[in-house]
Amino acid sequence: MNIHDVPANALITETAKELKKQNLVKPPVWAFYVKTGAHKMRPPVDNDWWFQRSAAILRTIANRGPVGVAKLRTKYGGRKNRGHKPNRFRKGSGNVIRKVLQQLEKSQLVKQIDIKGKKGRIITSRGQSLLDKTAIGIRKTGRPAGKSAPPVASTV
Repeated sequence: MNIHDVPANALITETAKELKKQNLVKPPVWAFYVKTGAHKMRPPVDNDWWFQRSAAILRTIANRGPVGVAKLRTKYGGRKNRGHKPNRFRKGSGNVIRKVLQQLEKSQLVKQIDIKGKKGRIITSRGQSLLDKTAIGIRKTGRPAGKSAPPVASTV
């Protein structure tokens, strides 16, 4: 059982709950007022967005191997609405990603490496174990968080 056997949104949601429950990451004071990128108009509405982003970054690091802040900024970027002018791509907030990575590193879920000039962060055995246990938990419940209930048969 690995992280590819369950839907990504279910894995991220459940991992975020685990990160919050185990106090592995903690949102800074300014996290409730900051936008997640220059392309956004407002801060996130969900109060647990810090845990969601942390779980998503942890999953991304597990999938893509050594990943740095620059790649993650591009991944979490988007199109900026510039009015009548054409939209342009803008990168996501580097400070948010940097702080999340530092917290994940402090919790020993990821670590920094430099292999043959390729620098970045990779997932540790503790981080992989957290993701695998979460995936097993999702698989045991039968229905992942992202799927709706099965349709009810009509008797008419």
